[in-house]
Amino acid sequence: MAERERADILEALGAHRGFLRRTVAGMTDGQAAARPTVSELCLGGLIKHVAATEARWAQFVTDGPAAMEMTEASYAEHADTFRMLPGETLAGLLEEYDRVAAVTDALVVSLPSLDVEHPLPEAPWFPPGATRSARRVFTHIVGETAQHAGHADIIREAIDGAKTMG
Repeated sequence: MAERERADILEALGAHRGFLRRTVAGMTDGQAAARPTVSELCLGGLIKHVAATEARWAQFVTDGPAAMEMTEASYAEHADTFRMLPGETLAGLLEEYDRVAAVTDALVVSLPSLDVEHPLPEAPWFPPGATRSARRVFTHIVGETAQHAGHADIIREAIDGAKTMG
């Protein structure tokens, strides 16, 4: 049963990562950095944000709540994950996303149990005393990826009319 659950997690992650990657297929760096809607989001920033968020949650699974602690500096770094900074390229962001995905996938497979859990750090967006299991973290990563793939599809359509699906 545990092997099937891990396979299901990997399949869902792979599908939603694929949607996100297809959304940026054939885009230039300028298009990936463009903000064609009222949102501050851009395609490259979404790739960067999803990779950073996934990496952080995977680190939480292995290292516990210290991976999720926020400082004044980390808030600024987090804000920068939503945009492409000077010198960043879509190809570079996709390479980093592939690296992060490989680490997460290996963790899904190698973790002794998906029941491993850690307390969440104190934060206004986490309930007091809450914990998260590895299973719940991986489910969150799937949801985060799917949500941002949808955002990316809207942004891509606003740039050149292309749609990821349909």
